[in-house]
Amino acid sequence: MHSLLADTPGSILFWELFLNGLVMGALFALIALGYSLVYGIIELVNFAHGDLFMLGSALTYSLTAMAVSSFGAITPGGMSLAIIVGLLIVVPLFCAVVNVIIDRVVYRPLRRAPRLVPLVSALGVSFVLVNIGQLWIGTSPLSLENKAQLVSDGTAIEAGGVALKWKDAVVLLTVVPVMIGLTWLVKFTRLGKAMRATAQNLVAAQLMGISVERVIASTFFLGGYLAGLAAVVYTLKIGRIEYQMGFQNGLYAFTAAVVGGIGNIPGAVLGGLLLGFIYSFGGGYSQGNWIDALIFGVLIVLLIFRPTGLLGSRSREKV
Repeated sequence: MHSLLADTPGSILFWELFLNGLVMGALFALIALGYSLVYGIIELVNFAHGDLFMLGSALTYSLTAMAVSSFGAITPGGMSLAIIVGLLIVVPLFCAVVNVIIDRVVYRPLRRAPRLVPLVSALGVSFVLVNIGQLWIGTSPLSLENKAQLVSDGTAIEAGGVALKWKDAVVLLTVVPVMIGLTWLVKFTRLGKAMRATAQNLVAAQLMGISVERVIASTFFLGGYLAGLAAVVYTLKIGRIEYQMGFQNGLYAFTAAVVGGIGNIPGAVLGGLLLGFIYSFGGGYSQGNWIDALIFGVLIVLLIFRPTGLLGSRSREKV
C-alpha cells in the first residue's frame, strides 16, 4: 500500500483510509470467525484455517480460468455476475467439506488427547495444505486479472470526493449479510443453541441428548464455509494469489480473533475491524513499512492489560 499523503487532501485521505480499513477489516473478520467458532466449541486453535482459505482462493482462480477457456474473454456484466454467484456457491462448499474431512480424519481421533497433541496436529495439517497449494498454484504468484475481469474497477458510490469502488462494494455486500446471518443462526436456531450448549459444557450437552460430534462437524462446516467466502471476495478484490497467502492472512485473522476474544463471535468481528483500520491507516501513513509492527504491537499492549481480549470472558480456561 503506497502513501497517499503526497497528492490527497487530509480529510479525503482519512476517509479513503477509513473505507479501505472497513473493507479489509470485514475480510479479516470473516476469516477470524472460523478460528473463533472452532475454538469456542472444542478449544482448538485450527492453524490450518488460513491455508484452507488459500486453497479456496486457488479454486476461485482455477474455476475462473476454466470459464475463460470455455467462454472467452470475460468483462464486467451479466456473464461475470453469473460466474461470481457460482464462485460464491461452489468455493465455500468446497472449503466446508474439506474442513469437515480434516476434522473427521485428524482432529476427531484426538478429542481426548492432551491439548498440545491436536495443536501440533493442526500445524501438521497446515503444512500439508501449504504443499498442496504449492503444487496447485506453483511457486510464482498468479494474477486473476490476467484471466478475466469479473468486477469493474469503476466507482460504485462517490461522496465528498471519497469513492467506494465496485470491488470494495462486493466485499461489503457479501460479508455484512453473512455476519448478520451467522449471528442469527447462533442465537436463534436449534443448531445455534446446541453449539452454545456444547461450548459452555460439552459433557452436560451430551447428558442432555445433544449429538456433540454432529455439532462439532457442523461447526467445522461453518468455519470452512466462511473461509471459502473470504477466499472468493479476497481474490476478487486483490486479484492476486500465492501459495503462502494463507499464512499471512491467517495470522492477521488469528490475531483479530485473539484481540476480540477468541471463541467470541462479536469479538472476532470487532477484532477484525480494528486490525483492518490499523492495516489501512498504518499503510497509508507509513508507506506500508510499519503495518506488522503496529498490528502486533497493539496485540501485545492489549493482551498485557486485557489478556482475554476486548470481549473475551474469564469464565473458561484458555489454551
